[in-house]
Amino acid sequence: METNKVLTPVQATHPGVLIKDELDAIPDLNQRILAKELDVQPSFLNEIIKGKRPVTADIAILLEKILGISADYWMKFQSQYEIDKARVKQKNIKKVRNIELWSIIKEYVPVRYFKKHKYLNDDIESDIKTIKNIYEVETIDSLVTSFSKDKFAYYRKSDKLKIDEKNMFAWSSLAQYEAKNQKTNTFNFDNLNQLCINLNNIFYENSGTPEKVKAVLNQFGIKMLLIDKLEKTPIDGFSFWSEKNPSIALTLRYNRIDNFAFTILHEIGHIDLHLRNDKDRKFMDLTRKQNLDKCETEADNYAQQKLISKDIWQDILDNHLPLNDEKIKALGDKHKINPAILLGRVCYEMDYYAMKTTIDKKMK
Repeated sequence: METNKVLTPVQATHPGVLIKDELDAIPDLNQRILAKELDVQPSFLNEIIKGKRPVTADIAILLEKILGISADYWMKFQSQYEIDKARVKQKNIKKVRNIELWSIIKEYVPVRYFKKHKYLNDDIESDIKTIKNIYEVETIDSLVTSFSKDKFAYYRKSDKLKIDEKNMFAWSSLAQYEAKNQKTNTFNFDNLNQLCINLNNIFYENSGTPEKVKAVLNQFGIKMLLIDKLEKTPIDGFSFWSEKNPSIALTLRYNRIDNFAFTILHEIGHIDLHLRNDKDRKFMDLTRKQNLDKCETEADNYAQQKLISKDIWQDILDNHLPLNDEKIKALGDKHKINPAILLGRVCYEMDYYAMKTTIDKKMK
């Protein structure tokens, strides 16, 4: 298949180079003699050789007679030189423009993070296109506008958290970009209850948990993404709609089964309760949340009840206090609930974080 791709040389080659080559190759010919035969001043010929003057049609015809190289060839050489020179100029203008754009990008994008994770390859033109794709913008001006407009559009800033707005914007943009590239099954809201049951079984067993959770979420039509955290991005979870499917993105900042399970069910709560009727909303959930709004409180309650039902929790309160490790483990085995999840609920509900325990909270 033919290609229409045009290769632009590093620099344009003037036909004067060929004249010099011919002079070097013919022992009895030099610039002074050739200038005389062309009926021009030696300085005039020297300027052609140095690329300061063009090879005109008149000169081309004379060169044909003297050097035996057709006038058409000289004219095509000169024409190609003019074209190449224009292309080199445009390429340099574009290169300068790309450098200017890249300097703007670096103000709004954590370039080192994207390089570390192999999204960028140190080719400025290619990298600019990649950044536009990740951030879903047509121009860099749109990137700046989007950053200014949306930096707090879907997450709440806590005055006790150190947040890097550039990194938060990058993380959420990358999550949505990766979600678009992920394929999964058809999603149906009616299957969410069974999904939660399946997830609880995985949490209880706690073996290969992240991979199994991702697999079962994909099976039920929910995209799941694990996005490496950036500095000052205290994100627990992010739920949003990606094309025809809901999506959940996490950072796995804590390798704890109780934190992971609660975050997954919290984001499913957003999907079930809030994205069901408004697929344009996005929920960025930060750690140590303050002043929870109605949606966050509802998602928290949803996660609590899906992990430990009201009946089970009430039974614990009525019949099993005070709790210790042995009781928690026994209750976990009885109800097929990971004991670390039960322990987390106990600590939260009873504000009993000082409780000494041997229960393993590590996600496996």
